[in-house]
Amino acid sequence: MTTSHTPKKLRSQEWFDNPDNPGMTALYLERYLNYGLTRAELQSGKPIIGIAQTGSDLSPCNRHHIELAKRVRDGIIAAGGIPFEFPVHPIQETGKRPGAALDRNLAYLGLVEVLFGYPLDGVVLTIGCDKTTPAMLMGAATVNIPAIALSVGPMLNGWHRGERTGSGTIVWKSREKLTSGEINYDQFMDIVASSAPSVGYCNTMGTATTMNSLAEALGMELPGGAAIPAPYRERGQIAYDTGKRIVDMVWEDLKPSDIMTRAAFENAIVINSAIGGSTNAPIHLNAIARHLDIPLDNDDWQAIGHDVPLLVNLQPAGEYLGEDYHRAGGVPAVVAELMKARKLPHPGALTVNGQSIGTNCESAENLNTDVIKTYDAPLKKKAGFINLKGNLFDSAIMKTSVISEEFRERYLSNPDDPEAFEGIAEVFDGPEDYHHRIDDPKLALNENSILIMRGTGPIGYPGAAEVVNMQPPAYLLKKGIHALPCLGDGRQSGTSGSPSILNASPEAAVNGGLALVRSGDHLRIDLNKGTANILINDEELQKRKDDLIAAGGYKYPASQTPWQEIQRSMVGQLDEGMVLKPAVKYQRVAQTKGLPRDNH
Repeated sequence: MTTSHTPKKLRSQEWFDNPDNPGMTALYLERYLNYGLTRAELQSGKPIIGIAQTGSDLSPCNRHHIELAKRVRDGIIAAGGIPFEFPVHPIQETGKRPGAALDRNLAYLGLVEVLFGYPLDGVVLTIGCDKTTPAMLMGAATVNIPAIALSVGPMLNGWHRGERTGSGTIVWKSREKLTSGEINYDQFMDIVASSAPSVGYCNTMGTATTMNSLAEALGMELPGGAAIPAPYRERGQIAYDTGKRIVDMVWEDLKPSDIMTRAAFENAIVINSAIGGSTNAPIHLNAIARHLDIPLDNDDWQAIGHDVPLLVNLQPAGEYLGEDYHRAGGVPAVVAELMKARKLPHPGALTVNGQSIGTNCESAENLNTDVIKTYDAPLKKKAGFINLKGNLFDSAIMKTSVISEEFRERYLSNPDDPEAFEGIAEVFDGPEDYHHRIDDPKLALNENSILIMRGTGPIGYPGAAEVVNMQPPAYLLKKGIHALPCLGDGRQSGTSGSPSILNASPEAAVNGGLALVRSGDHLRIDLNKGTANILINDEELQKRKDDLIAAGGYKYPASQTPWQEIQRSMVGQLDEGMVLKPAVKYQRVAQTKGLPRDNH
């Protein structure tokens, strides 16, 4: 049974039941009757609830939402609403070329137009694969009608010969074995395929699990909703509860701007560190915050999150996978551990169920302290991001939770220069250049080499590709050097365990510092000071910039589609969320822009 509500004029009634404009009301109404809805339903005063459907054959990670939407519909109907399911532009991380990030803003734009221009009173956002989550939350934030998120859930654990195989993570590990000749092509394919045993998104703490966990941390999902594996019965059950809850949210007028506050974002930053979340998280949360006019930048991520310990023992930073995370208690158990240590900044932050995150999680039980560690016995004591700056860029993120012992011993353990290293740059202009040259012995790479990937940012690629996670050449892998320092203006898969320096802004394509680096340059990275610099004087650096601009600037591939050209003309840099610059001025449009004009 739903809670009681006070009748009010619903947004959808301006379409379906407006006696002041009978001609338009008849026009809107009649076509929505043609597949079996009745006039009595549409003029009943029941809320019209959209289901933003991200599942399709092109989006295998989200495809299970096709089934889950049926339970969402049941919940909406049971609570006294009317469901309207509609498609969302597909964004499949592993399927879309030249990169799924290119389409995040495109899906966002489409959702904004649907939520604003159609007779919807509230919406269920079906989230899952990496970019669908921020696209949905960005769209809901811009329009600001009642909205609730439903995760599709991770895949079941992958297994190969008795060992867990985590999606994405096993690719990077097996790629090393393939390169070094330990396995052949067919064995490589079989091992990687073992990591995808069911419907759902990545079962590692990649960007998908990160962003779905953070949607819950922001308060936009029902408690416990992020970690339930896609095939579990609880996933269908929470889909039903989500459908019921959105109807009451409409009557309560509980909107994204009420939930996704500055306090909620600060909670999410802390939770991201505790779960070992992806370096893609700052891009997407900064973007969502900008669409809500909430100040949030990469300095905040370091200041609020760097000293938070790593609690969740999931690949790539740990051992376990998605099923284990859920069985241990998921996000509520992580929040409970943080609250016991008084480290959750804002326990009173509101969530979609009308209760605070603290109330929702204070009694949550950690059912496996090997999967979710206690605050006093973490996997790592400091697991947040470091925001690096210098003459290479204004901002770039390094994920400290995946710094391996091997990497730390080789690069960060000099007693005379702790947490810092110097090396010689080897520059690659895009992944094609890298793959073509990385195994060339003439490069003479060694453990003092720093691999630089440029031309891979929002404008240069276009869309900021996950190509910075570069492995060493085969001859170094055979010597036991499994990771070289990597640095780039693109992104890295959240499933990768390499501690790269990523998301460098401004990118080479806008003649940022990376465009000025040359192979053979000496670089210095200092994590204590938060700096990254080419070791050349200011005069030489300025001369290089002047010469580059005189030659026409950094060269990058031409646009291949209209959308690539359109986005390149107005997209911002990764540190600011890679949002469309003109879009952020449209805030809470359902409240500030009135209703759209009639269509006839």
